Amino acid sequence: MIDFRNHHWGSGCARSPKFLARRKAPGNLSLPKRANFPKILGHMRTDVDHLPASKQRELERIVEILFDEFGQATENATGRRKGARILKIILFGSHARGDWVDAPLSANQYKSDYDILVIVSQKELTDRAAYWAKAEERLIRAYTIEKTLRTPVNFIVHSLHEVNDGLAHGRVFFMEVAKDGIAIYEADDRELATPKPKTPEEALATAKEYFDDWLTSSQDFYDQAKHAMEKGRGKIAAFELHQATERLYACLLLTVTYYSPYNHNIAFLRSLAEGLDRRLYGIWPEDTHRERAMFQKLKEAYTKARYSKHYNISGEELIWLGARVEELGRVVHQVCSERIAQLEVAARR
Repeated sequence: MIDFRNHHWGSGCARSPKFLARRKAPGNLSLPKRANFPKILGHMRTDVDHLPASKQRELERIVEILFDEFGQATENATGRRKGARILKIILFGSHARGDWVDAPLSANQYKSDYDILVIVSQKELTDRAAYWAKAEERLIRAYTIEKTLRTPVNFIVHSLHEVNDGLAHGRVFFMEVAKDGIAIYEADDRELATPKPKTPEEALATAKEYFDDWLTSSQDFYDQAKHAMEKGRGKIAAFELHQATERLYACLLLTVTYYSPYNHNIAFLRSLAEGLDRRLYGIWPEDTHRERAMFQKLKEAYTKARYSKHYNISGEELIWLGARVEELGRVVHQVCSERIAQLEVAARR
């Protein structure tokens, strides 16, 4: 199997409506009407006029679901959590920039997700299992089963302090959100902190450190998966392949943007990574139901391969998944190496 570490690859801005004040009438969660808001330094955009009306309605629905489930998760809160609040909901990524790609479900083509950042008032409220699991389930169901959403949704949750800390430390991810993001809900007029980009030397050192650490970690889990396969321990091998995949995506995200969400959902990490570089798309074939099911089986391995007696995976399936993880390692190595080379040039200037 491939050694990822040593392998040399071939060639005055208007505000969004205060939705919180109208929580009892979700149907009134209207987004801003047509207007041309200027992009003012320190002020986040609130207009979504570049999106089709159907997508604007979908964003309304997404905001409604997030508030509904967050409200239910916190309705019996005590102590500090009684003041639990959603401060901002920000659309970022391709749908905010205007370069999204749509494709039918039946086509094996890249399809842009809605990328959403939810900013909450307290760090404790970022606990996904405690506060956001139901919202995630509803959004998945709305897309895959109910078909009330025609675009998949990925959302991350951070406290305002975490976001501002990321901006203060020059994390590219948060800087891009602050620059290109669109606030589709704001509780008040508070702004995000002013970004402080890293120096070229800091950027290079940080990227190299992330690349070396996470690529090494992914290789370790990959090697453990190979050993488990040789011993006929299929469940262990599946879990180790999941961990190798998770760490490869984290390697790319951290090397390129200095950020990766604390999330074991490799489908979510995959979506973020594919949004950064299209070479990552196609690593997981989706032409057939069997191919799509294979990635789902790998995704489920994080929990089920360890705890469910009903989780089964064959040697043939492990070999197929192992080959895809090898390809993912090759592409991640290539993309990250190119990024570091760019940073080296910038640091020498």
